[in-house]
Amino acid sequence: MSIKTRVLAAAAAVTVAGTLALAGASAATAATPSCGGSCINTYPRIYAGQSLNAPQFVADVFRQGSKVGQPVILFRSSNTDPAEDWTITEQGKVSDFYAAGMVSAAFALHYGCHGSIAVQGAQVPCDQGAVDDNAWELQYAPFGVDSGLCMGLAATAVAGEKVSLQPCGVTARTVWAEDTNPNDQSPVTPGFYAAINGSDTNFSHPFVLTYPGNGYPTDKPRPELFVTNLAQFSQGPTFDDDYQLWTAFQGVLP
Repeated sequence: MSIKTRVLAAAAAVTVAGTLALAGASAATAATPSCGGSCINTYPRIYAGQSLNAPQFVADVFRQGSKVGQPVILFRSSNTDPAEDWTITEQGKVSDFYAAGMVSAAFALHYGCHGSIAVQGAQVPCDQGAVDDNAWELQYAPFGVDSGLCMGLAATAVAGEKVSLQPCGVTARTVWAEDTNPNDQSPVTPGFYAAINGSDTNFSHPFVLTYPGNGYPTDKPRPELFVTNLAQFSQGPTFDDDYQLWTAFQGVLP
């Protein structure tokens, strides 16, 4: 049974806009016309533009390579670049992904729990203030054709682990949860969220999707997305969380 079938069996299906809060700000952008309205682009706040919904750079598969391990970078937004085409393969709540066996009980206790959760036949209380965060997989879909490969990690999340294409629906490493947990003091910007990797085991300082603060998308070699601990404070000319807060829009890039 596919992860999609398992997730939908665990909970009622929800719309893209309803589940992926990253996509809730506008229906303005994705990449190519072939991908169309079913596709999205995601990008960090640092490159969101002055209006926060006119991205300068968006998530891109390096050299359009549809293979496991291909790096994920940021590149200049374009409606002719299929490397910027992504679809939401799976969507739901963290609790749905736990029910489908895609994330651990510990992850679900922190990010997908209501009151208590069943672990090995026993009811375990959720952490105080726990919420059931939105969760999703982003699949690379050049020209709207699903590749079966999702934005994820090759190994369990640790600081510095690079983001690359990995098989969809197989492990927690391709699952991302929108961080709304008040216990980890996540930064808040309307429409922007830290994305916690589903394989995370550090619940006080979770590993989140990050763009390197010392890089720029046109640098060579291209800086790769990676995961590292959620920033707790700012330093330098910009806030650390400018590189860790993400959003996404649905449609075709202008």
